[in-house]
Amino acid sequence: MSKISLDRLLQSQGFGTRKYCRELIDDGELSIAGEVMSSYKTTVETAGLRFSIFEEEWEYREHIYIVLNKPANFECSRKPSHHPGVLTLLPEQFSWRDVQPVGRLDHDTTGMLLMSDDGPFIHAQSSPKRHIPKVYVATTAEPVTEELVKKLLSGVQLHDEPAPLAAQTCRPISDRQIEIVLEQGKYHQVKRMLAAAGNHCAALQRTAVGQLTLDSLGLEEGEWCYLTQQQMALLVPM
Repeated sequence: MSKISLDRLLQSQGFGTRKYCRELIDDGELSIAGEVMSSYKTTVETAGLRFSIFEEEWEYREHIYIVLNKPANFECSRKPSHHPGVLTLLPEQFSWRDVQPVGRLDHDTTGMLLMSDDGPFIHAQSSPKRHIPKVYVATTAEPVTEELVKKLLSGVQLHDEPAPLAAQTCRPISDRQIEIVLEQGKYHQVKRMLAAAGNHCAALQRTAVGQLTLDSLGLEEGEWCYLTQQQMALLVPM
């Protein structure tokens, strides 16, 4: 177990600079187990620590691992240019902690978006060497045909790609919806593959990463939740 001073505690959890965190403590805004803390020099054990700031309870987390059900028209960028950033959907403290999206979803793509402030976790989840499958449901402009499915499974050639890219699996869901499972994670890959196969993507949703499905989380668009250890284990390819 590790011990930490109260000002460093609040700073590590994204509540601002150490100076500001000391002011919060001096103003009596921090309490632990119902006791108002008065000295920022007080040290506490971090394991299992719960504290209240502005009368809102928080749990100490060395790193944050969350999943967001991303709505359309939000950018996966810390410096968005044309639409609000996904960080505006999260507590302000997450921005101070440098929480970042794991990979990217286009501004008009919805669904499962992992986010974290753990660099090695972000790298591991983003690395193509991990072969982590990601499941997408695409709504198409034209009807889904057997020929379209065959092309996506056998591989289509995209501009600037040295070799054809193929879906890991692919199946029609309805007349104009198709489920596509990919491992590569190339730029605009689903949209570009559908275009190369002779159709067009009208809407796109990511529904799963690894074995973790969006349906199992019960999140409405714009909602998020912390990932449990069991859920994080599902992100590992089987």
